[in-house]
Amino acid sequence: MAPTEIDAAVHRQLGELVAGMRGLQDSIKRLEDGATRAEDKAAASRAGVHSRMDQLVDRVGDVEASVTSIGADVAEMKPVTDDVKRWKLMGIGALGVTGIAAMALGVSFAEAIRRIVFVIIGKG
Repeated sequence: MAPTEIDAAVHRQLGELVAGMRGLQDSIKRLEDGATRAEDKAAASRAGVHSRMDQLVDRVGDVEASVTSIGADVAEMKPVTDDVKRWKLMGIGALGVTGIAAMALGVSFAEAIRRIVFVIIGKG
Protein backbone atom coordinates (compact mmCIF):
# COMPACT_ATOMS: atom_id res chain seq x y z
CA MET A 1 0.00 0.00 0.00
CA ALA A 2 1.14 3.41 -0.89
CA PRO A 3 1.49 6.06 1.80
CA THR A 4 -1.36 8.08 0.27
CA GLU A 5 -3.65 5.06 0.45
CA ILE A 6 -2.71 4.46 4.08
CA ASP A 7 -3.17 8.13 4.82
CA ALA A 8 -6.67 8.10 3.21
CA ALA A 9 -7.64 4.92 5.04
CA VAL A 10 -6.48 6.39 8.35
CA HIS A 11 -8.38 9.61 7.65
CA ARG A 12 -11.52 7.62 6.79
CA GLN A 13 -11.21 5.55 9.95
CA LEU A 14 -10.58 8.67 12.03
CA GLY A 15 -13.68 10.28 10.46
CA GLU A 16 -15.71 7.19 11.32
CA LEU A 17 -14.36 7.29 14.88
CA VAL A 18 -15.20 10.99 15.20
CA ALA A 19 -18.72 10.37 13.86
CA GLY A 20 -19.16 7.46 16.27
CA MET A 21 -17.93 9.60 19.16
CA ARG A 22 -20.36 12.38 18.23
CA GLY A 23 -23.16 9.80 18.07
CA LEU A 24 -22.16 8.53 21.52
CA GLN A 25 -22.03 12.09 22.87
CA ASP A 26 -25.52 12.78 21.47
CA SER A 27 -26.83 9.55 23.03
CA ILE A 28 -25.28 10.45 26.39
CA LYS A 29 -26.75 13.97 26.14
CA ARG A 30 -30.24 12.51 25.45
CA LEU A 31 -29.86 10.14 28.41
CA GLU A 32 -28.78 13.00 30.67
CA ASP A 33 -31.73 15.13 29.50
CA GLY A 34 -34.11 12.23 30.10
CA ALA A 35 -32.68 11.67 33.58
CA THR A 36 -33.01 15.39 34.35
CA ARG A 37 -36.65 15.41 33.20
CA ALA A 38 -37.34 12.29 35.29
CA GLU A 39 -35.75 13.91 38.35
CA ASP A 40 -37.79 17.08 37.80
CA LYS A 41 -41.02 15.06 37.50
CA ALA A 42 -40.13 13.05 40.62
CA ALA A 43 -39.40 16.24 42.55
CA ALA A 44 -42.72 17.76 41.47
CA SER A 45 -44.53 14.56 42.44
CA ARG A 46 -42.86 14.50 45.85
CA ALA A 47 -43.76 18.17 46.37
CA GLY A 48 -47.40 17.33 45.58
CA VAL A 49 -47.34 14.39 48.00
CA HIS A 50 -45.85 16.58 50.75
CA SER A 51 -48.45 19.28 50.10
CA ARG A 52 -51.30 16.77 50.39
CA MET A 53 -49.69 15.30 53.52
CA ASP A 54 -49.55 18.78 55.09
CA GLN A 55 -53.23 19.29 54.24
CA LEU A 56 -54.06 15.95 55.86
CA VAL A 57 -52.14 16.88 58.99
CA ASP A 58 -54.10 20.13 59.21
CA ARG A 59 -57.41 18.34 58.68
CA VAL A 60 -56.59 15.68 61.28
CA GLY A 61 -55.72 18.45 63.75
CA ASP A 62 -59.10 20.08 63.07
CA VAL A 63 -60.87 16.76 63.57
CA GLU A 64 -59.04 16.16 66.86
CA ALA A 65 -60.06 19.61 68.09
CA SER A 66 -63.69 18.95 67.07
CA VAL A 67 -63.71 15.56 68.80
CA THR A 68 -62.31 17.12 71.97
CA SER A 69 -64.98 19.82 71.88
CA ILE A 70 -67.73 17.27 71.25
CA GLY A 71 -66.42 15.11 74.10
CA ALA A 72 -66.63 18.08 76.45
CA ASP A 73 -70.17 18.88 75.25
CA VAL A 74 -71.28 15.28 75.76
CA ALA A 75 -69.75 15.25 79.24
CA GLU A 76 -71.78 18.37 80.06
CA MET A 77 -74.97 16.83 78.63
CA LYS A 78 -74.71 13.50 80.43
CA PRO A 79 -75.94 14.72 83.85
CA VAL A 80 -78.89 16.45 82.21
CA THR A 81 -79.76 13.32 80.25
CA ASP A 82 -79.53 11.22 83.40
CA ASP A 83 -81.84 13.67 85.21
CA VAL A 84 -84.37 13.55 82.38
CA LYS A 85 -84.33 9.74 82.45
CA ARG A 86 -84.84 9.82 86.22
CA TRP A 87 -87.72 12.29 85.82
CA LYS A 88 -89.28 10.07 83.19
CA LEU A 89 -89.11 7.03 85.46
CA MET A 90 -90.52 9.07 88.32
CA GLY A 91 -93.30 10.31 86.04
CA ILE A 92 -94.18 6.80 84.93
CA GLY A 93 -94.23 5.72 88.59
CA ALA A 94 -96.40 8.69 89.51
CA LEU A 95 -98.80 7.92 86.65
CA GLY A 96 -99.04 4.33 87.85
CA VAL A 97 -99.79 5.39 91.41
CA THR A 98 -102.28 8.00 90.16
CA GLY A 99 -103.97 5.39 88.00
CA ILE A 100 -104.33 2.96 90.89
CA ALA A 101 -105.63 5.75 93.13
CA ALA A 102 -108.10 6.87 90.46
CA MET A 103 -109.28 3.30 89.99
CA ALA A 104 -109.76 2.89 93.75
CA LEU A 105 -111.56 6.23 93.93
CA GLY A 106 -113.73 5.28 90.96
CA VAL A 107 -114.65 1.97 92.50
CA SER A 108 -115.39 3.66 95.82
CA PHE A 109 -117.46 6.34 94.08
CA ALA A 110 -119.34 3.72 92.07
CA GLU A 111 -120.01 1.71 95.23
CA ALA A 112 -121.25 4.85 97.01
CA ILE A 113 -123.60 5.68 94.15
CA ARG A 114 -124.84 2.07 94.06
CA ARG A 115 -125.64 2.18 97.78
CA ILE A 116 -127.40 5.53 97.39
CA VAL A 117 -129.46 4.14 94.53
CA PHE A 118 -130.35 1.05 96.61
CA VAL A 119 -131.36 3.24 99.55
CA ILE A 120 -133.52 5.39 97.25
CA ILE A 121 -135.09 2.39 95.60
CA GLY A 122 -135.48 0.63 98.87
CA LYS A 123 -133.51 -2.54 98.30
CA GLY A 124 -130.81 -1.86 100.81
